[in-house]
Amino acid sequence: MQNNTKIIAVAGKGGVGKTSLAAAMVKVLVERYPDKRILAIDADPAVGLSTALGVEVHETIDDIRKAVVATVEEGDTRTALELLAESEYRIYDAMTECDGFSFIAVGRPESAGCYCKINNYLKAVIQLLSDNFDYVVIDGEAGIEQVNRRVMEKVTHLLLVTDSSRKGTQVIQTIRKVADSLVMYEWVGAVINRISSTESIKLIDTGDIPVMSYIYSDEKLAEADLKGESILTLPADTELLRGTERALVRMGIL
Repeated sequence: MQNNTKIIAVAGKGGVGKTSLAAAMVKVLVERYPDKRILAIDADPAVGLSTALGVEVHETIDDIRKAVVATVEEGDTRTALELLAESEYRIYDAMTECDGFSFIAVGRPESAGCYCKINNYLKAVIQLLSDNFDYVVIDGEAGIEQVNRRVMEKVTHLLLVTDSSRKGTQVIQTIRKVADSLVMYEWVGAVINRISSTESIKLIDTGDIPVMSYIYSDEKLAEADLKGESILTLPADTELLRGTERALVRMGIL
């Protein structure tokens, strides 16, 4: 990872608006830094970030991994090194170039098997991809393990998203503990999403995780979601975008 590459991994309990926040980060970064290279990585098997950003996914990293495995199983006589070199080119081909950013999806979770070297290589390729970008936003699953296992072992910023529920705040504290042993990160913080009232903020306990932003429930976001519109179409005064910008400022990104 280059010293100036900022890699933001977003994680949290399901249903707290994690993917919307990741998409909002991409929008804010694209608008603030039009001359920078920005990569959005969808590491959630549900491929929700593609929908939030209005990107159509044709091929995922896991599709490529499976193709390499199938080639080996069919008795291909080429060396593993040759096959893996081909997979690197395919990964570049699988990237979607969008207006102001690039996009790639990891795909389904890794299946069990004896292809650890291939899986590890693909993880390394993703890390190499990141070296070519100034900012990388990763939308992870409800947990941080897969960010370490299938995408990369190092991030600069670990952003944990929760709503005001006790379960949500407990989940991000658990993820923080898991990340401390599995992921090398430089910075950690939380965003409290979908706040219903100022009074509820007083009851939220994130332990030793500093809060970067409180984001209130957003009718404009809900309306856009119902219409199937991407986060990129939201107006700048949307609570989600304003809250995301506050978080990025406090994270030292903006």
